[in-house]
Amino acid sequence: MKNNVFVEVKDLLTQNLRTSGIYIAFVAIILIFTLATRGTLLSPENVTNILLQNAHILIMALGMILVIVGGHIDLSVGSVLAFASAVSAVLVIRMDMPWWIGVIAAIVVGIVVGAWQGFWVAFVGIPAFIVTLAGMLLFRGLTYLVLDNVSLSPFPTDYRNVASGFLDGLFGSIVVSEGQGLKGVAQTVDIFTLVIGIIAVVGLVVSSLRNRRTRQSYGQAVESMFLFVLKIAAVSIVLLAFAWALAYNRGFPWVLIIVAILILAYNVVTNRTVFGRHVYSVGGNLAAARLSGVNVKSVNFWIFVNMGFLTGIAAAVFSARSNGAQPGMGNMFELDVIAACFIGGASTMGGVGRVGGALVGGLVMAVITNGMQLLGVPQSWQLIIKGLVLLLAVAFDVYNKRRAGTTR
Repeated sequence: MKNNVFVEVKDLLTQNLRTSGIYIAFVAIILIFTLATRGTLLSPENVTNILLQNAHILIMALGMILVIVGGHIDLSVGSVLAFASAVSAVLVIRMDMPWWIGVIAAIVVGIVVGAWQGFWVAFVGIPAFIVTLAGMLLFRGLTYLVLDNVSLSPFPTDYRNVASGFLDGLFGSIVVSEGQGLKGVAQTVDIFTLVIGIIAVVGLVVSSLRNRRTRQSYGQAVESMFLFVLKIAAVSIVLLAFAWALAYNRGFPWVLIIVAILILAYNVVTNRTVFGRHVYSVGGNLAAARLSGVNVKSVNFWIFVNMGFLTGIAAAVFSARSNGAQPGMGNMFELDVIAACFIGGASTMGGVGRVGGALVGGLVMAVITNGMQLLGVPQSWQLIIKGLVLLLAVAFDVYNKRRAGTTR
């Protein structure tokens, strides 16, 4: 029994090295920075801050993974985010329009920009690298024009709550420690956030069991029940620990609702829709996709419209978090978003990549950045280390292809 389980674990790690390796690396990075920061990294306050500070990166990574799987790259997301944020700030702060008008405007600007870039890539035939490089310059310049080279702030409270608001107190709270002294404040844990965490675990178990039974019904190989339960238990513990950290701090963030809905939606898009299958077909084998009747131009166009849509949402989230818009905002966001996808297992050749991997890659970058900030690492060294991480991730992808004999 033990030998069989050992063989299964070994096969799981070696046959799925690209996807399993990132999870192992993620756990190792968390342990290293937790020890280096003497536990501060995993404190409830810091866990919440990591989520709030990186929600926009995770949102854009959902779009970038489709861009990369389709065989393209988008270098303009930082500039597009800045441009959409600038338009939103002008409408809400300078023109005193309702906060929700600004959110909608940011999303609309993102969609229009995505359609603009998708047109040049899909219908004119200009490589995405060139189109988005031009877009990086174009939309950065438009940001300066819209803002008149000055920063705009602050946003109204309702707008800021998009990224900084918390949904707590719906089911009450539990007192876990009494306040000490005359100014002591009792520490409470939000019940609603814990309930959401439990629901997430139940959903994970039900979904995993359903997928396992489906694979068995088709005669596909599945791992032993022991290993299956072990995997589910490990992920469930992580989810419950995350829920406890949020509940212990300030409750369930509004932005997490946005991120969770998008994750669920794009899991469906990539795994269960015709469009998702076409994206993988175009990125995996363009000639075969064309022979199969896939409308390659349409697929490429909507890939970039989708990227613009998610960048618009990220713009609303980030500007709400920043409480304003600045001409230089979004600078170097391309690095974090693209790195998240490649670190998460996306291939430089296209056709390979998953939503879950991109999210874990984004969290890897978030933990590395946050850990270095807690340790007081200079900004210059932070950039050097993040650049090396990206380089190693791509080198790992090339190494995997050489082992499989698929290098072109």
